[in-house]
Amino acid sequence: MNQRSTKIVQLLSREKDEITVAGFAEYFDVSQKTIRNDLKEINHILKSNKRQLLDISSGGGMISIPEDFRESLSLLLEENFNNYRLSKEERKKVAAALIVNSADYITLASIADRLQVSRATVINDLKDIKLFIKEKGLTVVSHANKGLRIEGIESKRRKFLYDLLKPTVQDYENSKNVVSWHVNVQAGDQSVIQKILSEQECRYKRSLSDSSFREIVLFLRILINRNQIGEFLENQIEKNSDNYLFALDILKVIAQYCDVTITENDIYYFCAFLDEIRYVNNEAFNKNAMIIQMITREYITNISTELGINLNEDYDFFENLSNHLESIFSAPPMDYPEVDIVNEVLEDNQDVLEVVINQLPTIYKFQHRKLTDIEIKYIAVHVCAAIERKKNKEVPFRVILVCHAGIGTSILLLEKLKRHFKFRVVDVISAHEAMNIKQESADFVISTVPLENCSLEYVVVSVAFNDTDYIRVGNRIDALRNSRALPDRLDDDGISARGLIDKITPVIYDLIEPKEKANGVMRELRSVIRHYFKQSIENDADIISPSLHHLLRASDIEVDVECTDWEDAVRKSGNPLVEKGYIEQSYVEAMVGSIKKYGPYIVLAKGFAMPHAEVEEGSIRLGMHFIRLKEPVIFGIKDADPIEFVCCLSVIDHKSYLKAFFNLINMLRDDEYRQHLHEAKDSEEIARIIEQYEYNIV
Repeated sequence: MNQRSTKIVQLLSREKDEITVAGFAEYFDVSQKTIRNDLKEINHILKSNKRQLLDISSGGGMISIPEDFRESLSLLLEENFNNYRLSKEERKKVAAALIVNSADYITLASIADRLQVSRATVINDLKDIKLFIKEKGLTVVSHANKGLRIEGIESKRRKFLYDLLKPTVQDYENSKNVVSWHVNVQAGDQSVIQKILSEQECRYKRSLSDSSFREIVLFLRILINRNQIGEFLENQIEKNSDNYLFALDILKVIAQYCDVTITENDIYYFCAFLDEIRYVNNEAFNKNAMIIQMITREYITNISTELGINLNEDYDFFENLSNHLESIFSAPPMDYPEVDIVNEVLEDNQDVLEVVINQLPTIYKFQHRKLTDIEIKYIAVHVCAAIERKKNKEVPFRVILVCHAGIGTSILLLEKLKRHFKFRVVDVISAHEAMNIKQESADFVISTVPLENCSLEYVVVSVAFNDTDYIRVGNRIDALRNSRALPDRLDDDGISARGLIDKITPVIYDLIEPKEKANGVMRELRSVIRHYFKQSIENDADIISPSLHHLLRASDIEVDVECTDWEDAVRKSGNPLVEKGYIEQSYVEAMVGSIKKYGPYIVLAKGFAMPHAEVEEGSIRLGMHFIRLKEPVIFGIKDADPIEFVCCLSVIDHKSYLKAFFNLINMLRDDEYRQHLHEAKDSEEIARIIEQYEYNIV
């Protein structure tokens, strides 16, 4: 038996209400299959000792406890509890991490509960725990009525936590470090952090060893955790560092995508950390990011067609899947661990997995390496999450949000939920208040921690709220639909912040010239509106990632351009950007060279091509230049030739152009849109068409 099996036995011995396999699976955040295996192991011990067995129904997974179960506790628990009890040294480390990571006082009872030992055991260990912490420059202060807390600067706290985890950081989330099993000192979506670090590593040509990469991810996750609970660094000394811009850009993107406040002190502290990191001399950087994004768009279109579900408008799906594919085709490829929730999701979505496999030839056009089973499973999870988001945007459920980490974290999670569900959040409460929830107050509860004595059904999610969390919430909604009839409700919240911004935006851009001034006005309006709606987070991607019509104004468009062949068209789409100082001539040569090397991958849709190159090949500013050819030319894609429209894209990173690119692809799927571009009389009319269509799809 393992620790989870031992805990199951303890819960079974105390539980008086109905208990199910699904309930245990949610409590332990594992699959139902895993729980059934644990129960099978418990029954094996019972059978060996000629005791009555647990009865597990095959349908709903109801667990019936035999009458003599309490008499069997000694044989089930004593040996296994001794086998899996933490050693004194391990208890010392885990307890120290709990105390150091706490933002407030922590009681001996809380520590004992987390360690699954008695309060007396913790008291006996306390002298060694205090000494262990003191050796690292921190002091434990005791208060008779409140418990224990730490005195010492924040940088020493973070180093203490980092050093506890660093020795056994392996396989990312599959780490066996005893501290990480018992104390959540890390936060942030690990796959997102890895992706951000990989991109900046490529951009700054800082080639990291595998161990250095893992160490930075650990450092960043501890940083996110500490900042999210309001424990910020003390003032740091500014020192000259070659890694300053590297650190700055990593943390800027971390702040955006991990919903965390980053301070200047974090940058200086991170610089000092990066100065000590090991680097390797490797020039093999991923130069195919945009090719992968184009392949991603084609793959999503094909998936949507076969499933009969339009997933093309889901920007998160596009970004998440392109990130996943890029990490798959990195060198060396990322090692994706087997995770129970992935297998659990796919058990109920075999049809999606089948479609994902059927459409793999689209991906293999770019990358001939066959994907592993786990890589394919992760793709299928992204698809399942996109389906859930689409399905549940229209469900007007009333939910209560329970968060354990303070009001700031609650607001962050609330923002993420609102992006993809049409929930009416009726209340945001702390975990200890859950016992007071009344049945009629909401349809279900979303919580960041397991709840005791909660009268309503609930689902546990992570603060990061990743794709597996979308699926958990979606599954709970499906269960609610099937179990009882819910009344139709009108959205009585009135207009949302995003809805108001969407209505104001076209008016502002129509009334204010030039567009740069309109951008400034909208930036101020967004801030005021979000403040009024008490939304602390700026989610509008166009502030960081401009929309298509911002990049393609009338001055960025030419009509009836004469070209002799595809190469001439590429050069004529790029030359105006050279003249404006957006790119260097080397960028134009690189575009032509890439097409000769990889083929006409830049053809996005029938009649449309978007040539581009990599940042380091001569890009200076983000920009586009669009030309409509007088006579279309052949690029070499049978189903898309001849090409009438060529739009050169100057990229400065792998993120800032994504919103414009995403909107462009969706617009190109509309035959009427392409026909309007063809019939437009001049560049001003084309600019208006682009702006009008873009407002209709966002």
